[in-house]
Amino acid sequence: MNIEDLLRETFSDMAHEEQPPSPGRFLQVNRGRSRRRGLALSAAVAVAVMAVGSTLVVQGLSSGVVVSKGVTEQGSDEALVETKQGQITLTVREGLRLSQILEQLSTATGRPLVEFERAAKDGRALGLPAYAKGALEGFAFPGTYEVSPTSSPDEILAAMVARFNRAAEDSDLADGARRVGRTPLEILTIASIVQAESINKRDMPKIARVIYNRLNHTPEMKLQVNSTILYGLDKSGTVASNEDLKNRSRYNTYARLGLPPGPICNPGADAIEAALKPDAGPWLYFVTTDPKKGVTKFADSRSEAEKLFEEYRKNTR
Repeated sequence: MNIEDLLRETFSDMAHEEQPPSPGRFLQVNRGRSRRRGLALSAAVAVAVMAVGSTLVVQGLSSGVVVSKGVTEQGSDEALVETKQGQITLTVREGLRLSQILEQLSTATGRPLVEFERAAKDGRALGLPAYAKGALEGFAFPGTYEVSPTSSPDEILAAMVARFNRAAEDSDLADGARRVGRTPLEILTIASIVQAESINKRDMPKIARVIYNRLNHTPEMKLQVNSTILYGLDKSGTVASNEDLKNRSRYNTYARLGLPPGPICNPGADAIEAALKPDAGPWLYFVTTDPKKGVTKFADSRSEAEKLFEEYRKNTR
């Protein structure tokens, strides 16, 4: 069945229903009719994406969701929410984990968190690319979303995925990944680490280079970044304790070689660009020597890195 037939069947069924279909109708992928509706949701969102100036307009099945390219600077985990003329404007900043985004969407719309968590599990209905392997983490694109009160959780999340898919096209993600010898999912995973570890956008290409240099180092070298460990433990903050370093999570990059199994947050366009086009350089270490001023410095030897760690300790006493 092609997209046109799928949409036609779905809308025809809806026209004969006394009540609008519940979000669950799109989420039960184990039944044929529900699965087709899930596919219809992602198709409807995808075919209705239009460029209007600097804004992407995504028209869902029952309401409009306006997606702006603008994003907030890194900082507070709290969402910027504004309600005007019945529309809810929600700004989701770069680098939030999926769990944080779902909580923000629940708070902003007044819908139960469990509805967003349920919707997030159905990658097929949301229009995720095949390389996402059904997981939404990393693909809920940051930005400003204008949401109608009648927007369902699956429509809102599908709009975020549609915005990611557009960003992936703009950055030439698939071909760019091949050029650097990585899969698209690995690029997005690297971008998420870059996003989580960066204080300033200007440092992102250098931090990406450190990640690549460690991945390609001979003999093999572990990534050893705190952000992956804390994600695996579902902890916040920037510093991992000695006890954290002992955990057996697949996200423990102090104990395991290579990248973690997937993204650890939802990166923005700058982090994805850095992952695709890292700066050239020999760096193997980076240290945020002055967190208050946002200063990050780089080193290509352990001895140089130790000096940077000492600078950090002096600045944080």
